[in-house]
Amino acid sequence: MTTDNIETRLLAIRTRISNAAQRAGRDPDEISLLAASKTVDKEIVLDAIASGLKHIGENQIQEAEKKFGDKAEALQDRSVNFHMIGHLQTNKVRKALELFDTIQSVDSVRLAKRINNIAIEINKTVSVYVEVSLSSEDSKTGADLGELNGLLSFIKESTNVKLEGLMTVPPFLENPEEVRPYFRKLREIRDEFHGLGLIGEGSLNLSMGMSHDFEVAIEEGATMVRLGRIVWGGIPI
Repeated sequence: MTTDNIETRLLAIRTRISNAAQRAGRDPDEISLLAASKTVDKEIVLDAIASGLKHIGENQIQEAEKKFGDKAEALQDRSVNFHMIGHLQTNKVRKALELFDTIQSVDSVRLAKRINNIAIEINKTVSVYVEVSLSSEDSKTGADLGELNGLLSFIKESTNVKLEGLMTVPPFLENPEEVRPYFRKLREIRDEFHGLGLIGEGSLNLSMGMSHDFEVAIEEGATMVRLGRIVWGGIPI
C-alpha cells in the first residue's frame, strides 16, 4: 500500500468519524483514531505515521518489539502514542513498559500491581485503560463487572499508574446496531463509577468500536476507536 492510499483511507475514515460525532451532537475532535497494526508490515505502519496517524496499537509483545523496538526510528520526531491492546501476561509487563506508552488491557488487580511495581522501579508513570468484559464469550478477556470496584480502587491509590479510560471488545455481530447495547453499557459503567468517586477528577476515555461498528460506538460515547482492516485496506471504506 502506498502512502497516497494510506492518506486517502485515513481522510475517508476521519470524515466518517466526524459525521458520526455530529449525528450524536459531539465534537469530532473528542474522538481519536487508533490504528491496530497486528500483522501489518512495519514499513506500511511508518507510512501511516508519516501521514499523520498519532495512535498505533499492537496485540503482541514479540511483534511490537520486532517492529518498534527502536522507537526513535518509528517516531521520526513525530508525536506517536503506542498502545498495548492485546492481553498482557504479568511476566511480560517489563518489556511492555519499555515498548508502549499506554496499556489498554489491564484486567486484574494482579496485573495492575505488577505494572505499578515495575513502573516504580523504572521511574515511569504508566497510562492504562481497564478492559471490561461485557460478553459471556470464553475467548474474551477483561475484568468482570464484579471485579471493577476493587480494580479501580487499587489503580486510584497507585503511585505510578494513571487511569486514562475503559476499554471493551464486544462480540462480533454483523449488524452494528446489535453491538450498540455493549457500547452503551460501557458508557453507563463509566458514568456510574465516576459518580462513586472511583475514577478521580474528570471523565474517562472510552476505547471501543472497530472497523465494522465504530460509528455506532461513537454515537454511544467512544472517545477512541480501534480500527484495523479499514485502515490497512482489508475492507472497503
